Amino acid sequence: MIAFVVRRALLVVPTVLVVATCVFLLLRFAPGDPAVAILGDFATREAVEALRAKMGLNQPLWRQYVDFIGRLAKGDLGNSLVTGAPVSAQVARALPHTIALTLAGMVIGLVGGLPLGILSALKRNTVMDYLSRTMSLAGLSVPGFYVGILLMLLFGVHWKIFPVVGAGNPGDLGDVLRHLFLPAVSLGLLMMAYVTRSARSAMLNVLQEDFLRTARAKGLAEVAVLSRHALRNALVPTISVVSVYVIVLIGSSVMTEIVFSRPGLGKLMVDATQRRDYTTIQSVMVVYAAIVAIVNAVVDVVYGFIDPRVRYD
Repeated sequence: MIAFVVRRALLVVPTVLVVATCVFLLLRFAPGDPAVAILGDFATREAVEALRAKMGLNQPLWRQYVDFIGRLAKGDLGNSLVTGAPVSAQVARALPHTIALTLAGMVIGLVGGLPLGILSALKRNTVMDYLSRTMSLAGLSVPGFYVGILLMLLFGVHWKIFPVVGAGNPGDLGDVLRHLFLPAVSLGLLMMAYVTRSARSAMLNVLQEDFLRTARAKGLAEVAVLSRHALRNALVPTISVVSVYVIVLIGSSVMTEIVFSRPGLGKLMVDATQRRDYTTIQSVMVVYAAIVAIVNAVVDVVYGFIDPRVRYD
């Protein structure tokens, strides 16, 4: 098992390297000159060339790439082109907010979606099943940012129960959780829809397998048949869908952070895009790629624990 975990962990490095290379090339070949974007269209040629030299854009492309990868290997994300502050410090302040939002949304989606999907499969073609399928379909059809706006209007403006802007006072856990509730629910409801449909489909497939009939023929109680045999086998395809949607959830957190004005990575990247801060954009995208690669590695390890056959593929 240790060798399996190490193999999956080592795959994170080349994945991040490939993404970092693609981001580097895309920003370099994108239309427009970063120096002109920062100084403005009426800047003198001398000022533009001086800024290009300061930014290292006058060097050959291969040299810029080597410097970029070298700094990245040392954990140096560079300095902001607008403020001159280290990007790593900005990412360190924003990353906890994004991680907290994503984890909270994932927990809400799993805690609500797994039992609902399994119960829907066990109560197939009943009122419970029809209600859960209708709710999951509605959740898949409504954009996440629209759900967030509705929650803001209902619980923040009309009833004034939860705050709708910011992330709260870092020294007050209760205030932080109150600010986190609405954005987490807006993400969690969408994930709950995916998990419910996936868990229902996987459970229905497992319930038709012969080994469940064999387990019942041996005299096992129905609770043991469902928990020890059916549920464990249904979790493997469900986790596969969950792992994909966690990545979608990370991307959806960008819009959610904008709607609720949370100081996370999404807001940081959008602000950097508006200011044409290419160094910050580049660094935040690499951090996002690292998070996605780590999530995939963790999911692979979870596969190995649930289904031992995965370890030997």
